[in-house]
Amino acid sequence: MNASSETFITPPIAFSRPWLGEEEIRAVTEVLQSRWIVGGPKLAEFERRWAACCGAERAVGVSSWTTGAFLVLHAWGLQPGDEVIVPSLTFIASVNVIVHAGATPVFAEIDPHTWNIDPEDVARKITPRTRVIMPVDQLGLPCDMDAIHALAHPRGIRVLEDAACALGSRNQERPVGSLAEVTVFSLHARKIVTTGEGGMIVTNDHVLADRLTRLRHQGMSLSDFARHQASPTTFENYPEVGYNARMTDLQAAIGLGQMDRLEEILKRRRQVAESYRAGLADLAWLRLPHVPTGMTPNWQSFQIGIGPDSLLTRNQWMERLHAAGIPTRRGVMAAHLEPPYRSMNARLPRTENAADNTLQLPIHPEMTPEQTARIVTFLRSNGTGNQTP
Repeated sequence: MNASSETFITPPIAFSRPWLGEEEIRAVTEVLQSRWIVGGPKLAEFERRWAACCGAERAVGVSSWTTGAFLVLHAWGLQPGDEVIVPSLTFIASVNVIVHAGATPVFAEIDPHTWNIDPEDVARKITPRTRVIMPVDQLGLPCDMDAIHALAHPRGIRVLEDAACALGSRNQERPVGSLAEVTVFSLHARKIVTTGEGGMIVTNDHVLADRLTRLRHQGMSLSDFARHQASPTTFENYPEVGYNARMTDLQAAIGLGQMDRLEEILKRRRQVAESYRAGLADLAWLRLPHVPTGMTPNWQSFQIGIGPDSLLTRNQWMERLHAAGIPTRRGVMAAHLEPPYRSMNARLPRTENAADNTLQLPIHPEMTPEQTARIVTFLRSNGTGNQTP
């Protein structure tokens, strides 16, 4: 059977799709009917729920991961000349936000096995100007936060954990969000829990959380919710210049519906990942994700490496899979190779190798076992023989 006929008779495979249902529709309808669509009780409830899930005392909902991380770096007072160590192998927002805050990104290498930041290279990159280390839980796999803290704490360096993809992941049985001074999550459409767009900051620092709550709403001293519950002559003030980085109650309502099915979302993603790992484990030309002992990923993405024994390059594999109706995405990018950062002349061979030779396979809660099996079968049957696309 050729690729075109196979595509025709089998259901289309989505690379990723949010799992939304009647629960979210009802929740949004309730918010619309309440007429309180921003800064209200749903957002407060969502923040409490998220903090509890992460083992943190406070959560602050914001408009995106980027605005959340920016507000944290701004609140920490970063200045021109300050340095933030960050992996290059990450979505470029992790790097852009450092520049937005006025600081300088310093690129660190990855561990070639996990694709996460390499603590040994972080140690080499620390200078007297290092103010923050920003490790990334790439693709939902927790990074070695204990090693990062061992480097940061004795030197007075702050740690901002980029857990954009890592809600529900666990690090040595500890929930991601409970380890760093501040952790920021994303609620983009491809994330485990989505509100379409949005972000969530978690911390145990109540003073910082209160300030972030002000900063997200133009520096206003009272939230809309608190002002509504106060006397009519309780007026807000604006003690500092803030921003507009609010999350709406419409988004929060969707998020609460998503949180209700979080365990099922994680279970279904794990089943897809386990099917891939079992079905592809013996292919010498293909590198499966490595999960260190004690780390529990949420399988936000399923990334594979194309090894030197492959008869096809990464790009050829992507084209061949596409022709068979199997969507893919390239692996995580190398931010230091993008035009804004090339002039820094970073040399990161492990990062560059990973960026050139990885791709991501479809994974989401509504994937069927038949779809997963079809992908496994295709990879197995096309890994040998004449591979001219």
